[in-house]
Amino acid sequence: MEDEFYRIKRLPPYVIAEVNDMRAAARAAGRDIIDLGMGNPDLPPPAHIVDKLCEVAQKADAHGYSASAGIPGVRKAQANYYGRRFGVDLDPNTEVVMTMGSKEGLASMATAITAPGDVVLAPNPSYPIHTFGFIIAGATIRSVPTTPDENYWRALDRAMAFTVPRPSILIVNYPSNPTAETVDLAFYERLVAWAKENKVWILSDLAYSELYYDGNPTVSILQVPGAKDVAVEFTSMSKTFSMAGWRVGFAVGNKRLIAALKRVKSYLDYGAFTPIQAATCAALNGPQDIVEMNRNLYQKRRDVMVEAFGRAGWEIPAPKASMFAWAPLPPALKDMGSLEFSKQLLTHAEVAVAPGVGYGEDGEGFVRIAMVENEQRLRQAARNIKRYLSSMGVNSSAA
Repeated sequence: MEDEFYRIKRLPPYVIAEVNDMRAAARAAGRDIIDLGMGNPDLPPPAHIVDKLCEVAQKADAHGYSASAGIPGVRKAQANYYGRRFGVDLDPNTEVVMTMGSKEGLASMATAITAPGDVVLAPNPSYPIHTFGFIIAGATIRSVPTTPDENYWRALDRAMAFTVPRPSILIVNYPSNPTAETVDLAFYERLVAWAKENKVWILSDLAYSELYYDGNPTVSILQVPGAKDVAVEFTSMSKTFSMAGWRVGFAVGNKRLIAALKRVKSYLDYGAFTPIQAATCAALNGPQDIVEMNRNLYQKRRDVMVEAFGRAGWEIPAPKASMFAWAPLPPALKDMGSLEFSKQLLTHAEVAVAPGVGYGEDGEGFVRIAMVENEQRLRQAARNIKRYLSSMGVNSSAA
């Protein structure tokens, strides 16, 4: 027998796990770690969503197997959301499927549409499922930039001209995790035209659709006329409604891709717990004030973090969207590398961040900071970081 299984051999060590293990050990030792590493919302869902979950869970007939693709009501609720938010018309029966979070949805889609040896274009840096979901399915990854500038388009054209076999799938993720970069509708118009010309499927991850700042709403690729001919988009309830642990997401768009995803999921799972699906309906159909409240709260955290960390000697660009900041290492410490810098912050400043190299080789030189602690804790993190940077000879502004 071989030492390792085929798919396990294709998965490298999870770099971010090193910092996670150190964080867990530090907390077990009683240290107060300010955790800005994992994008795990610290806010509760609205009461009416939890109430609906409890109400339906009390019903004797609510505990059997559910619908893998989502009960009709939840698929209709998601279609209605796209209509309200983006002006996109979706058929809830053929163009919407519920997933167990966008992560599972992307992984199941990879299983459904990828053959061994297929080439998939994925951004670098990017959230790991964008690459490893397809690697597990047997695909080969060709990286393209995450930053949506002219170099991005040149990279796409080079990939089509010089890759054998020609790429068949393109992953996009805006607002980006981890870089928080955004795009406008003109970008998606150009992308849809490119995909049609090159016969490439587009899988768009729009998990952070409602976490946008400064009054600049995010856009959906499906707003482009004809986008459903080539694209499917994934969304998540995790950040919008603080339902991360509930594992609820959706895939919407191209009927052929949705049908393939439904078919694979019908073999793999029986769908989310029925009370969770009912509560998701309550979230999508009910009061939407929580969405703006969360957005405003994250924007305040962003502003506090950027200001306080800047005074501590670490200049961080203000993200336009998402719950993350993509922070270049302080210039004086750049040679340390993102993994070692993350370990140093954890050890000497008691602040956990995610090393950028964990999101791809082009993430080296950066760390991802999750805005999942309150403003007071963010200021405390800045004070801790200031002491650490001062000990390393990095100057800071007056507190």
